[in-house]
Amino acid sequence: MTRLRNYFLTGVIVAGPIGITFYLTWSFIHWVDSLVKPLIPAGYNPDAYLEFSVPGVGLLFALAVLTLLGFLTANFVGRSLLRVGERALDRMPLVRNLYRGLQQIFQTVLTRSDNSFKKAGLIEYPRLGLWSVVFISSNARGEIADKLQPDDEVVSVFLPTTPNPTSGFLLYVRRSEILELDMTVEEAAKLVISAGLVMPGDKPGSVQPAAPVPAATLSAAAE
Repeated sequence: MTRLRNYFLTGVIVAGPIGITFYLTWSFIHWVDSLVKPLIPAGYNPDAYLEFSVPGVGLLFALAVLTLLGFLTANFVGRSLLRVGERALDRMPLVRNLYRGLQQIFQTVLTRSDNSFKKAGLIEYPRLGLWSVVFISSNARGEIADKLQPDDEVVSVFLPTTPNPTSGFLLYVRRSEILELDMTVEEAAKLVISAGLVMPGDKPGSVQPAAPVPAATLSAAAE
């Protein structure tokens, strides 16, 4: 029974990541197809003259349109039209704020690779003696740097939450209070997602659970 259990767990470890990756990829393709395919002219949509649906056509069409849009925007005429459209949006109070905010986020994430997370570190948070994994962003600039006026360099860090590292807290910390790690940001993200079970350098299937706490210790803590 022990050997059968080990075989079963090994099968789950092998099939789980493959199945979830395939499911998420397939779901994303179908989601894009459902949005883009109705916009494709019937003459260019293979679903109009085939007896079965061809997955991925909407995704390919979306990639082609976005690439063409980027090409047109890169020249003088495209930039001129973009400025005209932005001036029109600037006259709409709510739409203007939403557009500018989303534009800044997309530009920061997709084009400014120098500001992306490049290092992972540890800081004492939420109190001294407790260490949390953070992603080091950039030096404090502008009004924040002027207001703080520290005697040491201040760095903005992102403190992710477990098991979802996309949510968290933005903190400003003195660089001297950050303990930089040798692991990559990807390895630190895996550490956060797995709640410390997956450490850098671990081989697949080598995850070791934490040692159980003795019953005597639990009783003493309860008292």
